[in-house]
Amino acid sequence: MIASSLYSQSNAYKYATHEQDGQRLPYRILLPEGYDMQKKYPLLLFLHGAGERGADNELQLTHGSELFLAEDFRQRFPAIIAFPQCPKNDYWATVTDRDDLLKFSFPKKPKNNLILERVEGMLEYLSQNYGVDKKRIYIGGLSMGAMGTFEMVYRNPRKFAAAFAICGGANTKIARKIRRPSWRIDHGEADEVVPVQLSKLMADALKKKKTNVQLNLYPGVNHNSWENVFADPTFLPWLFSQSK
Repeated sequence: MIASSLYSQSNAYKYATHEQDGQRLPYRILLPEGYDMQKKYPLLLFLHGAGERGADNELQLTHGSELFLAEDFRQRFPAIIAFPQCPKNDYWATVTDRDDLLKFSFPKKPKNNLILERVEGMLEYLSQNYGVDKKRIYIGGLSMGAMGTFEMVYRNPRKFAAAFAICGGANTKIARKIRRPSWRIDHGEADEVVPVQLSKLMADALKKKKTNVQLNLYPGVNHNSWENVFADPTFLPWLFSQSK
């Protein structure tokens, strides 16, 4: 059984829960101002980092959510924004050695990721029940969420028009399968949590597959490179200009 429920809250990001095979995935959803079900809107799926895991359905809004509340954004890019929350003891991506500093290992063929199955179910529910432009579905995330972004595109290679990965990484062997969306990859060169080399290798692998990819590196910036990305005035116009 798959079902989702939406609860009215004063916060612009409404509280919601997706239920699938007896498991619950909390998420928050932001609808465009003057939302009209007869219209079609782009949809962005945002995957948070490891520090925002839990079950409170609030922590996942810590980084990035304010970007989409800005009046300028709301007027220029009416869109549906979804922030699911990963459980505390789970992980968006299939990663080993993730508890060791600067040590990550990714499988060549990630599979059997139950939490991403729930995210896919939530995405399908939103696509079927809201006015979603299926040519303009986007995904992105930071750190653990960037790793999950690579894996979600691997699992759904024709779903997304564009993807962004901030201070993340993946196995370069998946590059051929994730080559279709336009990509933006960002990383701080002084990152002490996730090695910047992971982003460099992924960008190089995607370029070899003729992917539309841009790599942005920030000298002296540690793991919080998302602050640089969110401050970049070209970021959101680039993202919401992409279409399949």
